[in-house]
Amino acid sequence: MMSNTSLIQLSLSQASQALRQGETSSVALTEAVLSQISQADGRLQAFLHVSAEQALAQATSADQARQAGGTHHPLLGIPLAIKDILCLQGMPATAGSRILQGYRPVYDATAVTRLRQAGAVFVGKTNTDEFAMGSSTENSAYQVTRNPHDLERVPGGSSGGSAVAVAAHMAFGALGTDTGGSVRQPASLCGVVGFKPSYGRVSRWGVIAFASSLDQVGPIGRTVDDVALLFSTIAGHDPLDSTTAPNPVPDFTHGVSALPDLTGVRVGVPRQYFIEGIQPEVEAAVRRAIEHMRALGATLVDVDLPHTEYALPTYYIIAPAEASANLARYDGVRFGSRQAETDLWALYEQSRGLGFGAEVKRRIMLGTYTLSAGYYDAYYLKAQQVRTLIKRDFEQAFQQVDVMACPTAPTTAFKLGSKTNDPLQMYLEDIFTLPASLAGVPAISLPCETDSQGLPIGLQLIGSAFGEARLLPIAKTFELTYQN
Repeated sequence: MMSNTSLIQLSLSQASQALRQGETSSVALTEAVLSQISQADGRLQAFLHVSAEQALAQATSADQARQAGGTHHPLLGIPLAIKDILCLQGMPATAGSRILQGYRPVYDATAVTRLRQAGAVFVGKTNTDEFAMGSSTENSAYQVTRNPHDLERVPGGSSGGSAVAVAAHMAFGALGTDTGGSVRQPASLCGVVGFKPSYGRVSRWGVIAFASSLDQVGPIGRTVDDVALLFSTIAGHDPLDSTTAPNPVPDFTHGVSALPDLTGVRVGVPRQYFIEGIQPEVEAAVRRAIEHMRALGATLVDVDLPHTEYALPTYYIIAPAEASANLARYDGVRFGSRQAETDLWALYEQSRGLGFGAEVKRRIMLGTYTLSAGYYDAYYLKAQQVRTLIKRDFEQAFQQVDVMACPTAPTTAFKLGSKTNDPLQMYLEDIFTLPASLAGVPAISLPCETDSQGLPIGLQLIGSAFGEARLLPIAKTFELTYQN
């Protein structure tokens, strides 16, 4: 049997193979992960809830199922972490907010159900910016998560807890949610792989809503194979979510087939993603990565996405508007914590005033304003029209190219507290991830280099809508061949 140190160094795909070959057990994997959590999470604060007893019971069941013989899903017995924005029966689901403190759902989110059916082990729920609103995981009502590469820096957000859990070997994979970059940006800052599928690929049922037309569940892993396996497990039509697409899901349960090289692959380089203000080391690293793709035989194509400059303001009209509507349910009467008030309006005011954090309140107010009479047409309707133009930019670009390559984030991990008092600077952290979210297309962040301080830099590859089967093999080919 392998030692705990050796076990936690495995990728999800390697751990799955070790289980199949009898080199380890699910109980051993789970004990190794739980040991790493007990040693490291006191410093990193990635988990809001750890369920050791439940995880070991699941692992024992997985080992018994494997010993009984037969064919098993590759995720059988693999310890995973789940962002605390997805419902998981028997564990708290707080969305990082005081207003949901103490809530334990009696059901699983569909994505969780599919992992449970595959036999995965759930070690716990990970920290998140409150209601997934943030780019640093500093907006959680409970704790601040730290970057494992530098404890004085942010891990990114809002799925910062999930990214840290994977980067610090406290889980073999994790689920996050990506509304405007919340899987890809923390993956970039933590040096792991983060994948946002096409909108409609993965059910949102059981996901605590932020912005319903943008939210998408996405996996985080150490390799492209890891996220592909998780993706193909959780994706697919769900009658409980009318926005899920009926499109067939690629089967990546045995890994992604890398291409021999990139001959014939057209890689778009969008000029709007290399702008003034980007950290020079980030731009240089990403350009080297793109040149590597050319050296593998890819054809580089300059791409124009003319409406990209409007993506940030468009997102920050649409997302807060949808948040305003979705979070109206937390009123102290139907959902959420309730303050002891006898007057109805005081109950609303106190419950929401004390239950929501500053960033959530800011976005609710912005969204309510843009939806109000006299402003709906000028703001929300106009933003939806611009969103259509952004989507059209991508559709036209993908008539010329197979994928697009650009930075995931404009900077590497920044200091804790350095942007909390400047919301605009914080919002700019998602400037390269927002357009793909607005267009609903898949995108993946891959580690490519580190900066002079040893902080990870992410390369973002963007694919066409429902083009994951084309995007992921290109990403794996890059991953296997790039040496920085």
